[in-house]
Amino acid sequence: MAFSLLPSSLLVAAFMFSTLTLLLSLDGVRAQQTGITRHYRFDIRMANVTRLCHTKSIVTVNGQFPGPKIVAREGDRVVVKVVNHVQYNVTLHWHGVRQLRSGWADGPAYVTQCPIGRGQSYVYNFTIVAQRGTLFWHAHISWLRATLYGPIIILPARGVPYPFSKPYKEVPIVFGEWWNADTEAVISQALQTGGGPNVSDAYTINGLPGPLYNCSAKDTFKLKVKPGKTYLLRMINAALNDELFFSIANHTLTIVDVDAVYVKPFDTDTLIIAPGQTTNVLLRSKPSFPHATFLMAARPYATGSGTFDNSTVAGFLEYQDPKTSSTASFDKKLPLFKPSLPSLNDTAFVANFTSRLRSLATAQFPAKVPRTVERQFFFTVGLGTSPCPKNQTCQGPNGTKFAATVSNISFAMPTTALLQAHFFGQSKRVYSPDFPYSPLIPFNYTGSPPNNTLVSNGTKLMVLPYNTTVELVMQDTSILGAESHPLHLHGFNFFVVGQGFGNYNPAKDPARFNLVDPVERNTVGVPAGGWVAIRFRADNPGVWFMHCHLEVHTSWGLKMAWLVLDGSLPNQKLPPPPSDLPRC
Repeated sequence: MAFSLLPSSLLVAAFMFSTLTLLLSLDGVRAQQTGITRHYRFDIRMANVTRLCHTKSIVTVNGQFPGPKIVAREGDRVVVKVVNHVQYNVTLHWHGVRQLRSGWADGPAYVTQCPIGRGQSYVYNFTIVAQRGTLFWHAHISWLRATLYGPIIILPARGVPYPFSKPYKEVPIVFGEWWNADTEAVISQALQTGGGPNVSDAYTINGLPGPLYNCSAKDTFKLKVKPGKTYLLRMINAALNDELFFSIANHTLTIVDVDAVYVKPFDTDTLIIAPGQTTNVLLRSKPSFPHATFLMAARPYATGSGTFDNSTVAGFLEYQDPKTSSTASFDKKLPLFKPSLPSLNDTAFVANFTSRLRSLATAQFPAKVPRTVERQFFFTVGLGTSPCPKNQTCQGPNGTKFAATVSNISFAMPTTALLQAHFFGQSKRVYSPDFPYSPLIPFNYTGSPPNNTLVSNGTKLMVLPYNTTVELVMQDTSILGAESHPLHLHGFNFFVVGQGFGNYNPAKDPARFNLVDPVERNTVGVPAGGWVAIRFRADNPGVWFMHCHLEVHTSWGLKMAWLVLDGSLPNQKLPPPPSDLPRC
């Protein structure tokens, strides 16, 4: 029989010590699982910026254009205090962050919060759960995101490697636009006249237009590399209204991650990236100094009939010569190689590229695709018209105003935040919970457009019980011309299980759905003249915006919202709003 020679007091002390050690080790495990808290302060200020020999005062965060990057690890809590010093109302959205039970921090104006007024502040508080890769933050009110944007870099949890070779260096590549005009005036005039808005004056890479624009040679992004190294390029399309092709001359890019989700790696010379999308690529530099400089370039993929900025942004990929100690610099004596980009309307390239995107679907990174669905929806997306007010001349089609819709409903923005109205039981005068499951009047969606192009208006939400599995088919329409629409869903990732051209056929198309390794995203392009099918689980209580990420279409009403009800358990309910939440 075992017994102890230690006095009982020492036994108790030893037991307490071992228990404390176990608790401390468990706390360490929890800390590793839950990460740390990272604090940021964003001061919204005006700053003078010069591009294309044009100086203007723009809205910035901390005086920077583009704005500062947020760096966190998977599992970290991010706390951002935003202080508004400008005359505009402001909100910020953390694009692609799941916001699990933190809907009050999501940011779209009049959806999850009222705007932050001049002299006011608000603290965005959220935790990054099961995401790693690249996302971005941007303003989510009017067209302020033209200058208010910056990267969110999510590193794997400490000690967890990438599922690909570790890069020598990581570089954000953020696409944007430069406008000589005031973008708030641009959209204000367009909404008043009913016509299409003016277009940007240049595209930018990390805020720089590059050498193909007048008066811009000095404002050129240069990626300096060493031979024989692997670089991770964290690519973000923060442009307001343009999907972009991108390529680097004589170099192959390996796609490894989209929208902060790993994908099966594949090689490509050119990629397509829509506003709201992010793409991580590996760039392997040549094994020896190539005695050349290489142009990287991006230009638009355009499918609509409206005007667009038909220009090209460029930067330089420059190699450091091992024989010199100085860093690489552009040498005009070296030959310059230029990439070949697809034609402006190359929809076949886009369809082929997107079809190659697949989830890793491994034990460590599974693709949790809903195999069965409890709710099926069929939404149309596209353009239409609204009547011209009396005693006014309008510049839209046949004297009307341009409008845009989901299922022929042009979303009317409320003056009270939807989430606030829902949480406090004040929804009656703010929204109606009766968004239709499918279009009320079916037609040949991609055939000859109907004679009546007028849209209806309303603030309608689709209500989902907690944990509902959803299948949504989004169908482009040919009303005023077929067009690609990058649709962004807040609060969720979804699986792109199918896509095609023409009208969706519910009897035949589901048989071809990929339920094994479909790509997981937060923003997907509805093909021009086609459809896309997505699935997701409604496991995040709150009100979640879904809209086209072409800002002009959002302004015209191509948006709606989902209301996901609380579940029965405490961890399935939306917490109360923070005390500093701005009120309308």
